[in-house]
Amino acid sequence: MGKKHIIETNQEEAIKEQEKIDKSVAKESKIKPAGVQEGKIFVSSSYNNTIVTLTNTRGQVLAWKSAGSVGFKGTKKSTSFAASRVAETIANICKKIGIDKIEVLIRGIGAGRESAVRTLVAQGLNVISIKDVTPIPHNGCRPRKVRRV
Repeated sequence: MGKKHIIETNQEEAIKEQEKIDKSVAKESKIKPAGVQEGKIFVSSSYNNTIVTLTNTRGQVLAWKSAGSVGFKGTKKSTSFAASRVAETIANICKKIGIDKIEVLIRGIGAGRESAVRTLVAQGLNVISIKDVTPIPHNGCRPRKVRRV
């Protein structure tokens, strides 16, 4: 059956991952004006991936992460666990920038919708509102004309 590989994360790898987050925060903190404590988080959850975007109240992007950028590959990107890891990373970035009040806007119909929001709340962010902004067709396209034989 083969050997089972156990992945061990040592201190050095954890430090490198933290430095990556610090670098991305340093880039994004140039955009934010001083004293920002509110922001919006857009969760786009599809069947294949989950993308979480952090913006300020005006809509300027401060940071974004996806399940692929966090380290998941293939079908694992579409899981709710991957979505919670992405939300956890964005929550850490929020804390570094200094944002504590957030509005959450959810788009899409994937497995990571609820788990991303639950993780944001569990990380200690003050969620003001949760909105579902999934596009829904009201009447749809005009149907084709009837085929005459």
